[in-house]
Amino acid sequence: MIQRIQTIWLLLASAAAFATLYFAFYYITAPEVKTFNAKESIFVLVLNVAVAILSLVNIFLFGNRKLQLRFTIVALIVSVLSIVLCFLSVKSSISGGLALTAVVYFIIPVLLFLAARGIIKDEKLVKSVDRLR
Repeated sequence: MIQRIQTIWLLLASAAAFATLYFAFYYITAPEVKTFNAKESIFVLVLNVAVAILSLVNIFLFGNRKLQLRFTIVALIVSVLSIVLCFLSVKSSISGGLALTAVVYFIIPVLLFLAARGIIKDEKLVKSVDRLR
C-alpha cells in the first residue's frame, strides 16, 4: 500500500485539502482588509472537506484499482469545482488579489491527477502480467 506512489499523492492531496481551511485563497482590501479561505463559503467548505476525506478513503482502496481510479477522478472534478466556486465567491469584491497561499488550492488537482496516473500505470502493469500467465 505505502510503496505505491499514488498513496503519497493521495495523502498529500488530502493534507492540502485540509490545509485550505486555514490558508487564504484571496485577500480583499476594499471596505476592510480580510481574507477569503474555504471556511468563508459553506459550499467551498463542504467540497474541500469532501475532497480531503475522499482522498484519505481512497488510499485504502488499493485492492480495487478501478474503484480507486473512479474515486480519484471524482475528487479531481470536485476540487476543480471548488476552485471555480472560490473564484465566483470573490468575484464581487472591489479590490484585492490572489493570496500566495492560493497555491495550496491549485496543487490539489495536480496531486490528484498524479495519483490517477499512478493508478492507471498499476492497472496496465497488472494487465500485462496477466497476459504472461
